[in-house]
Amino acid sequence: MARQTTLYRYLTGPDDASFCHRVSEALSRGWVLYGHPTLTFDAAQGRVVCGQAIIKDVDGPYRPDLKLSEQ
Repeated sequence: MARQTTLYRYLTGPDDASFCHRVSEALSRGWVLYGHPTLTFDAAQGRVVCGQAIIKDVDGPYRPDLKLSEQ
């Protein structure tokens, strides 16, 4: 029986359309939202920064050399 691994990523970026597109792309590639999004204010940059955890189940064992953004 093949072993399955759950991968985890935490996406961050400015609260703008590009962040939403990154999350949407990950969802279209089989990643799933994990938990609630987070927001914080970066006073030095004068902008809101978003964060969203995502997970994805893949076949095979975990390897530290996996390129998570390519999964």
